[in-house]
Amino acid sequence: MTDSHPVYAVQVVVDCTDPHPLADWWAEALGWQVEPQDEEFIRSMVDQGFATDDDTTHHHDRLVWASGAAINHPEGTDRAPRILFVQVPEAKTVKNRVHLDLRPGVDPTTAELDRLLSLGATRIGQGSQGPHAWVVLTDPEGNELCLPVPPGT
Repeated sequence: MTDSHPVYAVQVVVDCTDPHPLADWWAEALGWQVEPQDEEFIRSMVDQGFATDDDTTHHHDRLVWASGAAINHPEGTDRAPRILFVQVPEAKTVKNRVHLDLRPGVDPTTAELDRLLSLGATRIGQGSQGPHAWVVLTDPEGNELCLPVPPGT
């Protein structure tokens, strides 16, 4: 805590219609890992009446909470914020006011763009400022992200 206010850690939350496949997609895209969910704890919450079977689903043959999935940087949340994918009933309909800028630790290449497109990203735009260029992509549910690319790509 500072003199006048607390210092916050940040978690990024992404609304989506199907959190588990989207978490898988983002984990693959970023080279991160999907946060495991504790099946015993989930069963215990259902058995004790704190949740119902409708609050759960199966993903990759494991019992998980239906409403959310998270991913983490492989070096932990001290390296990057946790990203939580939360189920909402409505589909995305307008441009995001916040998006993720991917910043690979190497010079931008078209190979990374091709990799993301092969995973299911969609290219929707491009931009540049001075010597920096980027493409605007969407994930499989239409959430925007930007990727640096060599100028003229």
